[in-house]
Amino acid sequence: MYFEQFYLGCLAHASYMAGSQGVAAVIDPQRDVEVYLEAARHNGLRIEHVIETHLHADFVSGHRELAARTGARIYVGAQAGAQFPHVAVSQGDEIRFGQCRLRFLETPGHTLESICIVLTDLERSAEPFAVLTGDTLFIGDVGRPDLSPSHTPQQLAGLLYDSLHQKLLTLPDDLRVYPAHGAGSLCGRQMSSERSSTIGEQRAANYALRAASRDEFVHLLTDALPERPAYFARDAEINRAGAAALGDLPPLRELSPDELPRLQQSGAIVLDTRSDTRFGAGHVPGSLNIPLSGQFAAWAGALIGLETDILLVTENGAAAESRMRLARVGIERVTGYLAGGIQAWRNAGQPAGRLPHITVHDLERLQREEGALQVADVRRSGEWDEGHIAGATLLPLNQIATAMGQLDRARPVAVHCKSGYRSAIAASLLLRAGFRQVLNVSGGFDAWKAGALPVAQVALA
Repeated sequence: MYFEQFYLGCLAHASYMAGSQGVAAVIDPQRDVEVYLEAARHNGLRIEHVIETHLHADFVSGHRELAARTGARIYVGAQAGAQFPHVAVSQGDEIRFGQCRLRFLETPGHTLESICIVLTDLERSAEPFAVLTGDTLFIGDVGRPDLSPSHTPQQLAGLLYDSLHQKLLTLPDDLRVYPAHGAGSLCGRQMSSERSSTIGEQRAANYALRAASRDEFVHLLTDALPERPAYFARDAEINRAGAAALGDLPPLRELSPDELPRLQQSGAIVLDTRSDTRFGAGHVPGSLNIPLSGQFAAWAGALIGLETDILLVTENGAAAESRMRLARVGIERVTGYLAGGIQAWRNAGQPAGRLPHITVHDLERLQREEGALQVADVRRSGEWDEGHIAGATLLPLNQIATAMGQLDRARPVAVHCKSGYRSAIAASLLLRAGFRQVLNVSGGFDAWKAGALPVAQVALA
């Protein structure tokens, strides 16, 4: 039997293909589906089954395009209300092909329609060897319980507790666990960087599974629940209907240095996907910097949303890659890209903005020498609680649009995060909002600690 995990780092998303005797099933496909078609060709397989563990909220799935290109049937949980041709699966339903058997478990909690898939390779054993857990059970965490318009987080968390304890934790301890996401995903809080585990390992190590009671579990999951990105609801609805094929999107336009500012003034956002240092050295004034190197699409979805026109500034021919990554989270209103990049902008005599970078030692010195300096920490509150720079203001990146009012626009502000990626985004947002003296701290809090500089702790009540 063939079994492979496909891991998409920019979305911390894992999808899977299982195959036997010329037939394959794809589980939780990403939007750009060529990777599965190529793997099927390489392994002599025909994709006949496409399975969604739930209607994903953090990315747009390629289930509809993959089915159209292969003739496969799509399977989703019976509670999904899917609007495309599909097979609605319930507890105990099975798919069999060759020596592969897939058995469905209904596991509501992350969403009402969530399912898990118990996978058996009959060439190996009559007993299952793995369970694909979608967003129900992660490595080190469980799915967030706030994605239903009809149920409260507390109600969903209660259902999730029941699904975990009555179904997944009744499976053998040596069964491999393969989730749909890993560390960095917005669908959980404490996910491990490991991409698989076992039921036994999670029973022992997963904080959520150690809750002593259903009530404790509900409180644990819903107390201080991270804010849900606004685009999650839109992505779930796109997946309920089935997204259009990527090839149906209109071609990107080349934009001249004269055309781009006119479109920007009409409300479009200039999105610069270059590195923070390239952006800092010169950029289109008023642009937003989200580098391609990190969680690019997720942050674009959270900060821009799906209803705004986007103008790209890229380098090294990265416009098509930038556009595809945006489409993975449902952002399709990409008008075009600056032809010739920032060099063409400069050659046209257009003004370029700057964003100075400083080291953590520069920051420590400026704090001592210039009392007017503000320090903005754009990490999450949990990271802050584990240690922070004395005198800093906590402004989590996902809340900065409304929280930046805590800063004084007349005073310089140095921005840092854990390693430098989120601070680049936040600093560009501050510049867009009219702050004129913004500094990006290279290396972030990791560099601060590595430099043996003083770390403040949250005072215990």
